[in-house]
Formats: sequence, structure tokens, C-alpha cells
Amino acid sequence: MSHPAQDALTADALAVPHGFFTRAGGVSGGAYASLNCSLSSQDDPAAVRRNRALAAQALGADPAGLLGVTQVHGIDVVTATKPWQPGQGPRADAMVTDRAGLSLGIITADCAPILFADASAGVIGAAHAGWRGAVGGVIEATVAAMVALGASPAAMVAAIGPCIRQPSYEVGADFRAAVLAPDPSAVRFFAPGRDSEHWQFDLAGYCAARLLAAGIGSVATIAADTLPDEARFFSHRRRTLAGGGAIGHQISIIKLPVA
Repeated sequence: MSHPAQDALTADALAVPHGFFTRAGGVSGGAYASLNCSLSSQDDPAAVRRNRALAAQALGADPAGLLGVTQVHGIDVVTATKPWQPGQGPRADAMVTDRAGLSLGIITADCAPILFADASAGVIGAAHAGWRGAVGGVIEATVAAMVALGASPAAMVAAIGPCIRQPSYEVGADFRAAVLAPDPSAVRFFAPGRDSEHWQFDLAGYCAARLLAAGIGSVATIAADTLPDEARFFSHRRRTLAGGGAIGHQISIIKLPVA
């Protein structure tokens, strides 16, 4: 399914064209090497546009129909009916559409990209689920927006892409308290850490549980950890641990095929 230059992971259950792209196969250099797809980075904008076009084309999609939002770690969802200019997407963290030919792209560098499809209804969605958005309800908001377009939760498939996994995701007491405040049962997603004030958070497991609780019929998780795999993934936490610097973002795309 993917262009030879790109490295895209897929979920078999997601029966529409999609890809969780890695950082491989693009035209950017340096810290952004090579398939950096973040239009808000300090990378060469022309290189980013080329990278996004390469990813879209790898799925047989028109680059002009690849949509992205200005991600803000919130829960707002955009219902897309027509293309907008690259980099001009509204402030939101998820998109849904029932328009054939449109593609939805989410950028991440540790947060969880989640792709949704109800193939029978012809409705797709894509969400950026960092911990704040996941706790706030971006998953449920995306499902609700898809239902408004005629999708059924029971008929939906959702796939959680590469993100920072529990062995790499050390968090402190304030983080744990923020996650547990609305749902104390979420304590099951925290494993003991290096001392009594640190834990290891299972972001993918937390998102999967929220998806299932929302009534999603099938949930898949791509088994990849963005932090340790520097050759394949950009990672915000890795950059932070290294003392800062430039960083790129990988893209995850889903599209509705044209009938």
C-alpha cells in the first residue's frame, strides 16, 4: 500500500486506505530527517509540503485533499466537507468526514494518533490523543461526530498508532492525579515507577479502554514505542530528555476511497 520511499504501518481491521507513517522516506534534513510532516515546525515549508504530498500519494490520495488541523491538545472535532489550505486548518484535535476523496492527517511525536472508520457507512475520523485530549474526551467527541454523519459505533473500527508506550512514559504525581480525578478506575493504567513519586503510564491502553467504553466494535493497537526507536520515529520526550532542540513529527492518514 505504501510508496517504496515511505514506511507506513497499517491495521488489518481498518478496511479503508490508511497509514501510520514513520519518519522515513522524506526530503527533510538534519533534526527533521526525513519525512517531517509538521507545518508548524521550523523546517523548510517546501520540504514539509513535499513530505505530506509523498505520504498522501503513498495511499493513492490527492495531496490537495489531505487535511490537517491546528492541534492544541483539546477535544474539538471538525467535520470536513471540502479542502482547506495547508496550515490553515482550524484549532482542533480531530476531524471526521463522509466525503470521498478527502484524507485526514494527524501529526504526532509521542501522542497517540487514532484512525477511525465505519466502512459500511462511508465515514472516517482521525484524532490526536495526547493524555490531555484523551482524558478530556477527544475520543468520545470524534465518535459522536461520526455518528452525526450516519456512522454506528458498533460498526466502527479504530486503530491506535505508534505512540510513547508504558515502559517509556514516566509521569509524576500531578499527572497521575489529573488522570484519576475524573475516573479513579484509570489507576489500572499506571505501573509502579522508579520511586514512590513516579509511575509508568499506559497511554495506548488508556485510549483503547476509552474507545471500547464508547461502544467501538473493534479496536487495534500498533505495537510500536516512539521514544526508543529513534531511527523510525520522532519523539517529543526523547527531545526533552536530550535537552531540547528541533523536532519533526510523523503523520497518520486515513482516506475515503472514491467510489
